[in-house]
Amino acid sequence: MNSHFEVAHLTPIIGSEISGLNLSKPIAPDTLALLRNLWLERKVLFFRDQHLTPDQQVAFTKQFGEVEKYPFLKGLEGNPLVAPVLKLPEETVNFGGIWHSDTTYLEKPADGASLYALELPPIGGDTIFCNMSTAYEALSADVQKSVAGLKAVNSSAKAAISMTRVNRLADAGDQHTPEAFSSVHPVIRLHPETGEPAIYVNQAHTVCIEGLPEADSDRLLNMLYQHARKPEFQCRFRWSVGALALWDNRASHHYPVNDYYGYRRLLHRVSLRGTQPQ
Repeated sequence: MNSHFEVAHLTPIIGSEISGLNLSKPIAPDTLALLRNLWLERKVLFFRDQHLTPDQQVAFTKQFGEVEKYPFLKGLEGNPLVAPVLKLPEETVNFGGIWHSDTTYLEKPADGASLYALELPPIGGDTIFCNMSTAYEALSADVQKSVAGLKAVNSSAKAAISMTRVNRLADAGDQHTPEAFSSVHPVIRLHPETGEPAIYVNQAHTVCIEGLPEADSDRLLNMLYQHARKPEFQCRFRWSVGALALWDNRASHHYPVNDYYGYRRLLHRVSLRGTQPQ
């Protein structure tokens, strides 16, 4: 029936493992509504021991919104909506290997994504997630007031994140410089479904805060980055083959740990189309 699941929280404020569902099949509507509410509350859900084809991963993800092709990664042959996130044994950088919220350089950044593990190192390669709504709540009242109404420029061309894409762009056979995207979004975003405010600047893509001198902008951004990734706002997921993560990109950051040199790691990613941040 795919109508019952059990929940085990990873930490008090973010991340839950879900058991009892077969993601290769449609989820009963009432159960899906409960699951979506839990996703919004916990920011990231994890499902282990799944057996999914690319089409089944797309079908599962579509139950949470419209899907779209992910920029900068070549999709699978015959299924461009599924992007392979690959690191080869000889490579020293991993794709997206810096704290980030996905595609904030787009006018309408991704609402979220699913990531499904196919090949993993024997140890290492965990992913850390942070709850940006809780991080905002923990800011002092003075800081909350100082960042209210500010906007930040986000770019796909920052050097730190661009370096993590080089190998996968080479896979696509494109030797030209990829198109750069840039968008301006609020420093504090209101979640369109829950109404929660969340910190919405990130180290990978945010360039500066509009209207501030460079030194002041850098100082404020660095403070927000360091605050947002405090351990008390985090959960850490140890992958296993067949595990799938589904995160809410509007209220979380994540960081794939690059600690498995010499091993191959392959996951499939499906992106949820987003709306313009407010």
